[in-house]
Amino acid sequence: MKAILMTAPGDPSVLQLGDRPEPPLQRDTELLIRLHAAGVNPIDTKLRQRGTFFPDAMPAILGCDGAGVVEAVGPKVRQFHIGDAVYFCNGGLGGHPGTYAEFATVDERFVTRKPGALSFEAAAAAPLVLITAWEALMDRGRLQAGQSVLIQAGAGGVGHVAIQLAKQAGAQVCTTVSSPEKAEFVRRLGADHVIVYPETDPVQAVLNWTDGAGVNLAFDTVGGPVLSQCIAATRVYGDVVTILAADPATDWKTARDKNLRVSFELMLTPMLKGLAAAQEAQAAILYECAQRFDRGTLTIHVGKTFPLAEAAAAHQLLEQGGVFGKIALTM
Repeated sequence: MKAILMTAPGDPSVLQLGDRPEPPLQRDTELLIRLHAAGVNPIDTKLRQRGTFFPDAMPAILGCDGAGVVEAVGPKVRQFHIGDAVYFCNGGLGGHPGTYAEFATVDERFVTRKPGALSFEAAAAAPLVLITAWEALMDRGRLQAGQSVLIQAGAGGVGHVAIQLAKQAGAQVCTTVSSPEKAEFVRRLGADHVIVYPETDPVQAVLNWTDGAGVNLAFDTVGGPVLSQCIAATRVYGDVVTILAADPATDWKTARDKNLRVSFELMLTPMLKGLAAAQEAQAAILYECAQRFDRGTLTIHVGKTFPLAEAAAAHQLLEQGGVFGKIALTM
């Protein structure tokens, strides 16, 4: 099969198209999936830059998100059949091979049927951001109907999904974007209040929006000083959730003074720790979201697609920033 091989840590040029044997089924409950598309995520670029979680297993095949058609099934597979269209988030961290390839193997417990309303490209772009946004808002942030939420970088991959999930939960949504074009994009997704942050101080804008109280929940999808912004914009006894490591200069004193509940969201933890039950719970999130896609109440925006062979160009674009929604590779 054709696959993009990461030969060493470095710039995008370390991603090279090569040949690898078709992966064998190693467990009785595994599926062999002929991939039609793969999502490209920031974690892929970080692993490419600094090295994977399994540095001795090189070259590596990156890519956590995938969508395709079941090609073969193990003898104990019960939920899927050859020819089923599926989507999933699995592998790509340097151990189990990822989705930048023509084939992938996945345990059936971690796979969900592809939403019929989505193309393979859109379905492949969806899993990691869906799980991240869902876990951050619903599990870590405990978002409730009637609450207010700040979503930083609402036009990004995680952000544009988080806006929709928060609105569907009955929340009032404020979000930050970098341009008027992105402001129009997030308004179409349902954002109630949009802050173009190069023009307006985000914290003051949130306080003005909430009559000085701050939001119930602030969601940091950016990192760096944005976590401190979220802390400043959240009301007393509120929640702050971040998907990045905390900056050393983070304003923990204000977080403590406000009695904030600060949570970290890393959807990769079940894969890294081998937590099968947690991976099954993530597949259940994808199942629920598939129903919403097919009802037309949820959408995923793919800003750009590249052929598999141009994975390096996809990484370059993602690292430049400014992409609306997600990037996908097509096989």
